[in-house]
Amino acid sequence: MENNKEMRAWLNNFNLPHPLVIAGPCSAETEEQVLKIARELKDSKVSVFRAGIWKPRTRPGGFEGVGEIGLKWLQKAKAETGLQMAVEVATVAHVKLALEHDIDILWIGARTTVNPFAVQEIADALQNTDKIILVKNPVNPDLALWIGGVERLYNANIKNIGVIHRGFSTYEKTKYRNNPEWQIAIDFQNKFPDIPLLIDPSHITGNRDMIFQVTQEALDLNYDGMIIETHIDPDNAWSDAAQQVTPTQLKKIIFDLTIRKQTDDADDYQQKLNKLRHKIDDYDTKLLETIGKRMKIAEEIGALKKEKNVAVLQNKRWNEILEKMIQNGHEKGLSEAFIIQFFKAIHQESITHQERIFNK
Repeated sequence: MENNKEMRAWLNNFNLPHPLVIAGPCSAETEEQVLKIARELKDSKVSVFRAGIWKPRTRPGGFEGVGEIGLKWLQKAKAETGLQMAVEVATVAHVKLALEHDIDILWIGARTTVNPFAVQEIADALQNTDKIILVKNPVNPDLALWIGGVERLYNANIKNIGVIHRGFSTYEKTKYRNNPEWQIAIDFQNKFPDIPLLIDPSHITGNRDMIFQVTQEALDLNYDGMIIETHIDPDNAWSDAAQQVTPTQLKKIIFDLTIRKQTDDADDYQQKLNKLRHKIDDYDTKLLETIGKRMKIAEEIGALKKEKNVAVLQNKRWNEILEKMIQNGHEKGLSEAFIIQFFKAIHQESITHQERIFNK
């Protein structure tokens, strides 16, 4: 896909501010609820009102959205408040109904992005549209799949494209509902710097108390906006109650956020930054040299295991190392999540080196 600078221009073309704020309830529940929240968000920093009309549930039996009637409520909310409207679409039928009701922004959800057939059908249904189409990252941490979803839209001559980072599922228990895996979003941003990137802190955290922190982290990484679930009575919401904030809380979050400059041209800043970066480069080089030496020892261990016909993987030893490194890392101000990820990568590389010895 071409690196098209016009893609970010849709923020200006649609008279949308930077950073963009999209907010509204996880689910449209009643007409009264939709209108009440929209009225609260009118004349705030919010430019786009979002509401789930069709809700994909992991298991049957849960609330799966009000369906088409909710689109009529959004039309009323737009007429009354002037806010643009956004909904998630997962099928061609959803697309057709959303377009018929003149919804301004359509987004493809994480569960749909994992299915190239579904994304292609949506792209075909939207071909040549001038609507804004946003693509959430897939549920699993797969950058190529995320890029593929965007490419299918681009190939359908859809130019007003953006992406939403909503975190990734993991079998490991963390403080997040969906692990952010920031590097994946950064890699996307580096590959396509002109596609607007939004943060979805509601689905990343699953916890309203963490919304501000994750949103600020995203803005510090040059994200272009946010989509935050907002409900007039979050504790009694019909879906995802724990991660929704009130309109008052949302306004405070937005007020407290700090927008960073991308750089500073002052000579003293550049000189200090360059000195510090040289130090980082030096430590990175030493780090690689140390890891290289470690792998040489791992190969020697592999040769010894092969000679004695001992299995490569030694779980007891691995668990002891990980436990010790978590403790040592904590003493050095390093997070447990980082230590686990870092040493898992080192452990996997050690196994790969030893398997090469076994396979010679």
